[in-house]
Amino acid sequence: MKRLVSTFAVLLGFASTGWAAAPAPITTLRAVHALTNAEASHALPVEFEATVTYRSYAPGHGHILMVQDDGFAVFVLSPTDPGVVAGDRVRLRGKTVGSFHPFVLADRAILIGRGTMPQPVAVGFGELIRGQRDCLRVTVHGTIRSADSVSWGNLRYTSLRILMDGGTIDARVGGDESRPLNELLDTEVEITGVAAGVFDNKMQMTGSQLMVGTLAEVRVLHRAVAGPESLPVTPMDKILGSLFVRDFSPRIRVQGTITYYQPGSAVVLQNQSTSLWIRTRTDKPLQVGNLADATGFPDVRGGFLALADGEIRESQASAPISPAPVTWAGLSSGSDAFDLVSTEGQVLKAFRGAAQDEYVLAAEGHVFSAIFRHPNSVLPSAAVGGVSNLPPMKQIPVGSIARVTGICMLYSSDPFDGPVAYDLLLRSEDDIAVVGRPSLLNVRNLIVLVGLLVMVVFAFGARGWTIEHKVRRHAAALAVLEQKRGRILEDINGSRPLAEIIEQITAMVSLNLKGAPCWCQVSDGARLGSCPLELAELRCVQQEIPARSGPPLGTLFAGFDPAAKPSVEESEALSMGAELARLAIETRRLYSDLLHRSEFDLLTDIHNRFFMDTYLDIQIEESRRNAGIFGLIYIDLDKFKQVNDIYGHQAGDLYLQEAAARMKQQLRPHDLLARLGGDEFAALVLVVRNRAEVAEIAQRLERAFDDPFDIEGYVLHGSASVGIALYPEDGANKDSLLNAADAAMYVAKYNKQESAT
Repeated sequence: MKRLVSTFAVLLGFASTGWAAAPAPITTLRAVHALTNAEASHALPVEFEATVTYRSYAPGHGHILMVQDDGFAVFVLSPTDPGVVAGDRVRLRGKTVGSFHPFVLADRAILIGRGTMPQPVAVGFGELIRGQRDCLRVTVHGTIRSADSVSWGNLRYTSLRILMDGGTIDARVGGDESRPLNELLDTEVEITGVAAGVFDNKMQMTGSQLMVGTLAEVRVLHRAVAGPESLPVTPMDKILGSLFVRDFSPRIRVQGTITYYQPGSAVVLQNQSTSLWIRTRTDKPLQVGNLADATGFPDVRGGFLALADGEIRESQASAPISPAPVTWAGLSSGSDAFDLVSTEGQVLKAFRGAAQDEYVLAAEGHVFSAIFRHPNSVLPSAAVGGVSNLPPMKQIPVGSIARVTGICMLYSSDPFDGPVAYDLLLRSEDDIAVVGRPSLLNVRNLIVLVGLLVMVVFAFGARGWTIEHKVRRHAAALAVLEQKRGRILEDINGSRPLAEIIEQITAMVSLNLKGAPCWCQVSDGARLGSCPLELAELRCVQQEIPARSGPPLGTLFAGFDPAAKPSVEESEALSMGAELARLAIETRRLYSDLLHRSEFDLLTDIHNRFFMDTYLDIQIEESRRNAGIFGLIYIDLDKFKQVNDIYGHQAGDLYLQEAAARMKQQLRPHDLLARLGGDEFAALVLVVRNRAEVAEIAQRLERAFDDPFDIEGYVLHGSASVGIALYPEDGANKDSLLNAADAAMYVAKYNKQESAT
């Protein structure tokens, strides 16, 4: 989902910004769907009606809608909150944008009323992976292979991997996580959602996914025979015995120019702006620059399109590809994945490994590597009795400017959160050449010169002040250490972020261990401190951070030179740091738990009366300062006492929880729902323009009780009475506003009882 939304968001940059004479708007979704990408890229005006089938928020990009009408569907991106939910009928105004399929950039979404969700279309894997049902509401049948709760920014959702007849797709499920996810594993299900694609850097479709509103749209058909916990334990070296794959993917054929070849491993073909990585075991001679056909099986590895089990047929026709000159900004955008490119950078380091030569370069303040992989026919010295048949590594002076030509290799197929890390794969050592010699006046030479001068000065004065310097440094270190420890204890009882406190602790331990790198791995959390990259080259010492009860809170590490002998100071410093870390983590967790209990109702997990009272005062001050308005809705559950009396308090609690969940789903993201006590609730509606909008949301809350409640095998029919008040029209302070809404609610309840009799 993240990759899908980000793709559309990035492509907005290519939309036309200069409008010609405004054509008549497109008034049907069918007509929008019929546009080609070339036509949609002209930013044609649209104004049509449709039903919202899915709504979400993409951090950093805006609000997304999937809308459908008369069997056609389209993706809509809105920079502002449209204030609608799935099932609403809306009128959309905006402009078209060309993408994988045309989509709409909305500048306004007008709520018409509650609509009827389109009937889902039953589809198979083939229709999804070919993008034939893009944005339509569909139903799929399959088996759940994995079910996990994941996060994206401040949002959390459930990610399901579904095995269908033909392949696997992903499902992104919003809403709560009340159902235990491990119960879904290996179950046969029917899922209803909106079809969407997964794309790589070049807008090539690399997978399919479903956008699902809630877990209620995941219908279990057959449960697994055995749960994951009851499976027998398989020895790790025997797991391949359970592998079973049935693959009916047909062999396909592609054409292009050979731009890279590593015998027995891979071939890259390029055809104009498209490139493809082909995995092959062939080691026959192939000429880079010749046209070739490749056959194999479609595959996706690491988010990139690939061809597996490739067979290459080279022609004698030469059609060399000229490397495209690019900069760091172009390469890091990810649009040149697997293309033959050329760029320049300053050489920082060069070293030979057993399997490859690597040159580390810097361009525009960023570091990348140019890699030449050794042919399989040559071996390092260890493989041939101590005699290497590798040719000498090409010498590129450190500090020189080099031009590098090669295949762009990305480390991520999702470039939309920022620049993507990349390396260049050299075809031969001739693909790196010096274009600018290093200057004699450089940092390295200056460091050497200054170092020599310092050594001379030090040699003359060392004998006289060495002992005195050591004593003073030790005393100063002890003073600094105690000062840091006191400051950490103050911060633990203050408001300083926990991550900063842990980093202070690792810095203090590092100081106590004479600068040895120290870091902390918090259980189920971040790694903080100074963790070196070359861990294998260090002697690592660790100390668990014990909890007063339960599993350890984390582990504190320190790295030392392998030649240095272990000492008592190491364990003492780590133990002191672990005790401070324990105090910091447990104190902050206790504070967070107390804060949550003070603001949330423990039964329904929505805000409580204390929070509502506080927030209402803040909102009144804000609205008075900005001359704004907002709405307050008072909700009272009808005949709730009868539920407790007839079915018991356990059923009553479950009824309250389900009622709160239903009402919360009817509110917009910026609205607030709170339980005032017993069966009374209140909703704060912040962004409104008039009383009618508050009344419409109040009607939604009443309709949330239309469907019966399934509570412990009982079918209960509930209802609620609501009353609304508008600030400042119905009250200029908290008490008067609450009283007005409460009074309106009792009028509604009385009228309902009168009409019933």
